[in-house]
Amino acid sequence: MRFLFFSTFLSFSCFSVADSLDNANEQVDFERFVKGYKNTMVSKLRKKGIPGAALSVVKVDAGEFAYGYGKTKRISGKPITTSTRFRLASVSKTFAGSLAAKLASEGQLKLDDTVTKYLPDFHFHSRDKKLRVSHLLSHSSGLVPNAYDNLIESRMPYDKIKNKLAEVEPICSPGRCYGYQNVMFSLIGDVIEKSTQMDYSTWVNEFLFKPLNMKNASLGIQAMMQDDNYAHPHVRARKRWYTTKIKPNYYKVGPAAGVNASADDMVQWLKAQLGQYPSVLSKESLALQSTPQIKTKKELRRRVWRKNLNQAHYGLGWRIYDYKGEKIYYHSGWVQGYRADVLVIPRLELGFSLMINAEAGILNELTTDFLDLTLKQYNKKRA
Repeated sequence: MRFLFFSTFLSFSCFSVADSLDNANEQVDFERFVKGYKNTMVSKLRKKGIPGAALSVVKVDAGEFAYGYGKTKRISGKPITTSTRFRLASVSKTFAGSLAAKLASEGQLKLDDTVTKYLPDFHFHSRDKKLRVSHLLSHSSGLVPNAYDNLIESRMPYDKIKNKLAEVEPICSPGRCYGYQNVMFSLIGDVIEKSTQMDYSTWVNEFLFKPLNMKNASLGIQAMMQDDNYAHPHVRARKRWYTTKIKPNYYKVGPAAGVNASADDMVQWLKAQLGQYPSVLSKESLALQSTPQIKTKKELRRRVWRKNLNQAHYGLGWRIYDYKGEKIYYHSGWVQGYRADVLVIPRLELGFSLMINAEAGILNELTTDFLDLTLKQYNKKRA
């Protein structure tokens, strides 16, 4: 591996390309392609006044790139580098899904088991015997979407919130309909602890972050703010972005929204999703997490993608789309002051991640730009 380091007035850093003579031509093309996208991205971010961003792109046998842009705070912030931490928000669900798939493939839990097998004190209305572990990870429990998210934003602790799930009347039987969840999804952490006798945080830190060399990745607000190398959140008011304080509320549902990571970390996560760390995430576990569990018809009406989506499903912590005839795995994240996207195109062995420290819709456009440009580039090449 050859690493090139540079710094410009745009505050980009840490650029790396795999050194492979056999793929030299493709490598140069890919490097040029990513640089072209990066330049367009920077222009759009600057136009919108976005304080900071972190970009990660990986293509197996062609190159891996990590960039930091902007500042940790709009005023008096430090330059964002590839080691600066961002909140992943709901992109955290990809970690929970991958971990559960890993444990299932290793025989440490069964996705078809009922939740009550592991959590006998958890009662889910009268249909709890039908609620299975896979339903938690695929948002197919049968609950109304975002059940008790309002309590996540209150001071009520997670243990009390999850106990209130028994009071919710399901809108369908488990496995029959899709309803996006944060509280119910986070029960996978409880299931993992009961099935393995090891808490969720230890599993993620010791069996994902460390072996994947995700040096800046962490769980929780304390780890996020352990030093000043983190991107502060920004909200829009009076046509300007203002730095605000990190809200701790969604950290209480760690599997759903508790991960922090840098651009360097996301390079490693993308490589794992592309099968480059089989000792951590095997082919079996990757196939398991990306097996469609439930149709998500509402996603077919996504404002930016609806003209190009043919099918939409949810797997285990991952969205699975047919986009212009191409299978892609995707997830987005959004909490106060942050947005994040992660995208994997398995046929092309290519992954993309972009995080910003502002609640801005520009992220949708930038991810779509990358996806469309990638498919145009490589489908033309294939033809």
